Amino acid sequence: MSPSWQEHVEAVLALGASGPICLECLGRTFAKMGRGLSNDLRGRVLRLLLASQGVEVREGPCWICGDAFVDLGRWVDEAARRAEGFEFATYLFGVRLSPRLSEMEPFVEERFGVGTAETTKHAFNRALGLLFDRRFPGTTVGFKSPDISFLIDLERGVMQTHIASIYLLGRYRKLERGIPQTKWPCRKCRGRGCDACAGSGLQYAESVESLVSDPFVEASGSSGSRFHGAGREDIDARMLGSGRPFVLELLEPRIRTLDWHALSDEANRRAAGRIQISPLVPATRKTVEIVKESKSRKRYRARVRFEAPVDPESLTEALASLVGKIAQRTPQRVSHRRADLVRPRRLYAAEGEWIDATTADVRLETEGGLYVKELISGDNGRSDPSLAARLGIPARVFELDVTHVEWPKGAGEAMDMPEVQE
Repeated sequence: MSPSWQEHVEAVLALGASGPICLECLGRTFAKMGRGLSNDLRGRVLRLLLASQGVEVREGPCWICGDAFVDLGRWVDEAARRAEGFEFATYLFGVRLSPRLSEMEPFVEERFGVGTAETTKHAFNRALGLLFDRRFPGTTVGFKSPDISFLIDLERGVMQTHIASIYLLGRYRKLERGIPQTKWPCRKCRGRGCDACAGSGLQYAESVESLVSDPFVEASGSSGSRFHGAGREDIDARMLGSGRPFVLELLEPRIRTLDWHALSDEANRRAAGRIQISPLVPATRKTVEIVKESKSRKRYRARVRFEAPVDPESLTEALASLVGKIAQRTPQRVSHRRADLVRPRRLYAAEGEWIDATTADVRLETEGGLYVKELISGDNGRSDPSLAARLGIPARVFELDVTHVEWPKGAGEAMDMPEVQE
């Protein structure tokens, strides 16, 4: 049964007589009494009620919040200072209560509560938002993924600020060999900068990541970027066909409203003949997970060299015998950075074009994650079966092209982006 009006009045009188209390805490303890009132205004009304009953609220720091609400203006000033220079449409405040404040909430509810209180966190965040709105008209609270957010630690008296990344989805083609997908720290100095890398901290001066991201980072005033690809091709392999899906993440952008298609064109102009990207479209952080975790089918074209003559019929039979399950132990060339495991993969199709007795063009369709070079060479028995083992002749890939990467399921409308041209 709901408390009666008399019970509400008695609770107000008891709380008012309990010690010094600020208007915010007085008002929020009875937040469900009276509609359309701020806690501060509700507190003023309740203080008048207390005075009419001969109860005068004592002066001094609020015994509930310790005058935490007195600092609202200071926190908003600090948030406004940190937001200066950043474009944002949505924001969010959060608060981490001190242990004392966390303990006060159930105590006050037990002693004086009638089921009408607003939590300290909710009241604090709402009050901050109302003040912040006045400083930045036209913005709004964004509970799901705000452009800028502030977390206030009341125990330590500090504020943390987070600027949401911008995510852009597209596909890239790598037309030139020798370009890594992402930035590689210099092996010698590990990114600090040395003579070997001419102070850049990079093993390679350029990457797909840098060639794609530079125009976007410059235009948005971002502090940097991250590149999330649907797998990666080897540095000596080209990425052709319709391109590899990827998400470009722009970190701490100052400008959020830009012409992404025009910037895509600029990236293509700067990297002409080396890489090419489709027009990038806005995405979300969830898209990163979808793209990175996808096990999309892939198609390859591999130029293979044999150490002894192979006839066309033997090549065709050996390739056909590979189709099916492949057991691949972590290749020796990547064992320094990947766990040493045997991973089951599937080869869906394999055919070859005999060029001469020691050379062939091999076309493969595979499950994502299958290592093509090791499928051909056998990697000293770590890939079973392999083309070399089926033929009984050592074989290796000396040129590799990725010709198709299936679009990740769940990546959305970007599936309909026009294919970049050969």
